[in-house]
Amino acid sequence: MMTSPADRSPSDPSGATRAADATAAGLAAPRIAVVAQVDHGDLDAGSSLFRAAEALGYDAGYVRVRHLQQALSSPLLFLAALAQRTERIELGTAVIPLRFENAGRLAEDLATAHLLTGGRLRAGLGPGYSAHDAMYARAFGTQHGDHRDHVDRILHDLLSFVDGEIVAGADAHVEEVEPGAPLRLQPQAPGLRERLAYGAASPERAAMAGRLGLGLQLATMAPDDGSGRSFEQLQLEALRAYREASRASGNGEGRVMVSRQMLPVRDEAELERYTTLIPRERSAEPGVLAEHRRTELGGRSAVYGKVVLDEPVAVAQALLADPVVLEADEIALVLPAGSPLEDSTRILDTFARHVLPHLLVALP
Repeated sequence: MMTSPADRSPSDPSGATRAADATAAGLAAPRIAVVAQVDHGDLDAGSSLFRAAEALGYDAGYVRVRHLQQALSSPLLFLAALAQRTERIELGTAVIPLRFENAGRLAEDLATAHLLTGGRLRAGLGPGYSAHDAMYARAFGTQHGDHRDHVDRILHDLLSFVDGEIVAGADAHVEEVEPGAPLRLQPQAPGLRERLAYGAASPERAAMAGRLGLGLQLATMAPDDGSGRSFEQLQLEALRAYREASRASGNGEGRVMVSRQMLPVRDEAELERYTTLIPRERSAEPGVLAEHRRTELGGRSAVYGKVVLDEPVAVAQALLADPVVLEADEIALVLPAGSPLEDSTRILDTFARHVLPHLLVALP
């Protein structure tokens, strides 16, 4: 559970015991994380943002992954380097699109990153895009068959490799290995498997993640099934399908991270400034903050959750009124894509100091 600067401040003696009091009272103590987009043009700013999050007490930081764009395309390299400049914060992805990956190479990279981060890696995996796949074929190869089948083959191969599948027997040309010795992908990284998650939006895919013993990442959108149900209702169905499948498969309750874009503001100047960031994130008209429906990257109709841009108490109240948040194990604050480092850091600071205390004392 996150410990904010407000909790540690000597000028606030009651804040120093807030987290302990919440735990003693039997209240939920969710982990608090941040999801951010890092651009290739300023990797140092991305590093500074996550180091600021660590200093503020955030439990985890996740990077978005994009291909053929200026946003971060090789997240594990970035996170491995970031781990050398941080000490405590867990570092993850939201998400690595499996459409573009080779299962064997990804298994090697994940294991190496796991070791380089000192076991702090929290990798989220997902299917990737499907509507305009042709533009990716030259760089990443052609899909074999249906998009979902292609992704599922990569996912299941990846998990098998991480679990230590024997992929071959050594021949006489493998140095320093006896001929016939079993070969596995290296390095083998104990503990990695338990730290992988899947970004699923539908109940069916969420249940698959539960059966496989993966964590679940819920984003700021859900597939529109045509029922007219709200974003929160759709996501809650996916979350509960995941929990049920996880329990039935002997994996316990699993681990659920839910992302929300909540921007706490402290004055009118911040309100005006942050409002200009929203359209870049939502691809919506300026000032559109409510839940809305549109076509997502995969070409399917989707429901997008609302953005809350308000004073800290209102942000806390919005989170507490969200049934998905109340059933999650981790709340991830999604920063607007392309927001300057100064704005992003200030949002993190305001959330830690002025939103988190309300959550800790009010969670049911």
